Amino acid sequence: MMGDEKVPTVERTANLPNAEYRRFESLREYDAIIDDLIPQTQSIIRVFDRSLSRVWNASRRYEALRQFLLASRLNRLLIVVHDAEPIERECPRVVDLVRQFSAAVRIHETLNLAREVYDPFVVFDANHYLHRFHYRFLRAAQGTNDLVGTQQLLDRYAEIWDASALAVSAGASGL
Repeated sequence: MMGDEKVPTVERTANLPNAEYRRFESLREYDAIIDDLIPQTQSIIRVFDRSLSRVWNASRRYEALRQFLLASRLNRLLIVVHDAEPIERECPRVVDLVRQFSAAVRIHETLNLAREVYDPFVVFDANHYLHRFHYRFLRAAQGTNDLVGTQQLLDRYAEIWDASALAVSAGASGL
């Protein structure tokens, strides 16, 4: 090992033989993993974050999400954020996805009950996830084929979704 470089460790979990969990500390890597996992997703992507960063407006991510949504009428992109107001201004491509795929893309904003949740995560289908431990810090984890860890995040997502309301739609509001 040279210098102060940290080698990411991959741990086997107890749920499936090929399940893996690893921690890392790079927002760039977090975003790259999202971009890599979108094309591998078969049916649903669930996103929870404080707000959507501008990287969600990048042409590469937009095209990957568009291809994912075109792959099947049953595919879904569900997003919950604490602050949906900047989405139209900073992520017009995401708003375009809402317009193009109004039955498949939902963007919600949390209600007061869920405003104290600070750990963003993205769940791909029911077996892969990315989880930042706090939106202010770069520490994150990736679970691959980790059904146990994914289920825990799916349960949290369901609670957050229930404590949110539709915030961006393709309806008559002008979006």
